[in-house]
Order: sequence, then C-alpha cells, then structure tokens
Amino acid sequence: MKRILTAVLLFASAASAYAAQPAGTQNEARSKRPITIAVFGDWPYNQLLLDNAPLLINSINSDKAVSQVVHVGDIHSGSMACTSAGILPPITTSNPGWNQTIYYQFQQFNDPFVYTPGDNEWTDCHKSKQFSSGAPLKELASVRSLFFAKAGSTLGQHEKQVLSQAKHYDPAYPSDAHYVENVMWEDNDVVFATFNMPGGSNNDTVPWTGIFADPAAQSQEVAERSAADMHWLQYSFDRAIADHASAVVVILQANMWDPEATASGGAGLDQYTPFVQELADLSVSFGRPVLLLNGDTHVYEEDQPLADPTSTTGMIHDTQPVPNLTRITVQGSTTAPSEWLRLTIDPRSADVFSWTNVPYCTDPLTSCQ
Repeated sequence: MKRILTAVLLFASAASAYAAQPAGTQNEARSKRPITIAVFGDWPYNQLLLDNAPLLINSINSDKAVSQVVHVGDIHSGSMACTSAGILPPITTSNPGWNQTIYYQFQQFNDPFVYTPGDNEWTDCHKSKQFSSGAPLKELASVRSLFFAKAGSTLGQHEKQVLSQAKHYDPAYPSDAHYVENVMWEDNDVVFATFNMPGGSNNDTVPWTGIFADPAAQSQEVAERSAADMHWLQYSFDRAIADHASAVVVILQANMWDPEATASGGAGLDQYTPFVQELADLSVSFGRPVLLLNGDTHVYEEDQPLADPTSTTGMIHDTQPVPNLTRITVQGSTTAPSEWLRLTIDPRSADVFSWTNVPYCTDPLTSCQ
C-alpha cells in the first residue's frame, strides 16, 4: 500500500507541473513523430579535447534532425584534479575554472542539453590519482550549483523544461529533494529519466581516503542517493505506464556490467544490484522497449545484458530474464574513433530505437576517416 501511495503522490505532483506546461510541449510529448537525440560522455578528458570542443559541438549542431543532446557523465579525466571545492586555497595542480569552461561549452549546443554527473566530478576527488583534490560531497555541491542552478531547466541555447526530483518527490522521503540532477521528461511518446549513479567505485562504496575519509558521511550519501534513485526509477515507469508510453530510456554514468570491476582488485558491482533488479522487474512489467544509456568504460558496446540470466552479464545481478532491455555504452573521448551516438526514436516502429555512431575530428589537422 505504501508503494502505491508513494507513486500516486509523485505522479500527482509531476502531473500538475506537466499540465502547466505550454500546450505545444504536451503535444510534443504525445507525438509519435520520429526524433533524433545526440548522446556522448566521458568528454572532454584533456586540454586538447577542450581546445577542440567546437569540432564535436559543430558536428552535432549541424545535424538538423537532432533535437536534444545528452551527456552521460565525466567532464574530465580520472587523473585530473577536481575543482577543489573541498580545499581552500585550491591545490596548485587543480584548475578551478575547468567546470565553468565546460559549462560554457555545454551552452554552445543549439538544442536542449541534459547532463548527468560522473564519478570523476565528485566521488573520486578524494583519490591520490586525482591529487586528493576535493571532498566528494563538496564537489557534488559545486557541480549542482553550476550545472543545475535552475532546477527543472536543461542547459543549451534553447532550454527545455524537465521534471527535477528536487521539485517532484514524495514528501515521505525529504532527502530526495537534494537530487536536482535527477530529471525526467517525455518526448515522442517516450519517457526519459536520468540518475546520479557514479561508476568506477561500486556506487561510491570504495572508502574515501586521506583527509577526506568520513565513513559516516559516505554511508549516508550512498544510502540516501541510492534510495532517491530507486524512487525516481519507480516513478519513471509509473509515468510511462500511466501515459501509455511506447518506451522508457534510463540514463546514467555507471557501467553496471564493467568486467574490470569484477576482476582481481576491482571495486565490484554488487552495490548496483538492487537498482538493476528493480530495473529488471519494472521493465518486465512495462513490457515495451527499455533502453539504458551509460558511459564510464569508454568503449562502445550494445547488448541485452539481462536477456539470458545464465549469460556472463546475466549472472552478475541475478535477475529474471529481461528480453525488452537494451543497453548502450557510448564511446568515450579517449577512444578512437572519436564519435557521438545518433539515437533515433520512432514509436511507430516495433523496436522504437535505432542508432548509429557519428565520427568527428578531434584534431583539425587530421581526417575523420
């Protein structure tokens, strides 16, 4: 009964905001016309990529079919210092203006731009390889204050209104209001939702180190964020079912099937299991196509990780068979060729989703071929 009440409260809150949107926005959400979205992540990882940002931006902006852009996390490499929100004065190896420069580049995209944070921006800032450059929670607060200053609005030259968990949450879980970065929108008869789910550290359970070691704060962080993600996932599917949506798109950073994480010395993947199991159950109940987009591991991959519970990927999280879930790991900016994912959504087709990778030059003196 409590779960049903939670869903009703959340849906009523968001439905009110949705109804208040301009008629054109509602019509767009219910339309069955094909749309195209550009997706990329793990960008930019170094100064060269940042210097050549217009090459990626122009490649996407020149595609007339693209109507929205999505970044799946990590705006600098895992061996760069963070912005030092946790250390004053900033350490000498940090670049305090890096995030502001990335924000400026995001604003150069013509279309609405949705960004979800990765681990390099906050959870890993305590690590020595990131020069012990920031306290994770302070770094996350810094990211929120810059990239999510307007709760419920995208970035990009043409902002779009979205639902933010900061405004649409169950009052029974007040800590969910912190997650302004978790957003949801409906377009072309498809529900999209983003989740703050960092990769590389087993959902931020690898202990923070050095001067930033704080087991109590870290434990609370993981518990509250994981709960908020679960509530947001449930709500996204409730919304899709209520609106008779053709499909659901789940967007996050973590590769929850990363083979390196389960190898000797890896961080593990078990702390993602509750989310994956819930995603599996909700996908099966939904019964229509579900697409999971993630970054984190930098190498393009497409699969159906839960279709066969006895497969290598199926055994990791021990779910029921989920034949309607497809997963795409987008190419990272340090992997050749440099490319972005061109995702087309057509609810009139049986599969709904189709995609291709679009290469772009990272060096103006070399060919994209």
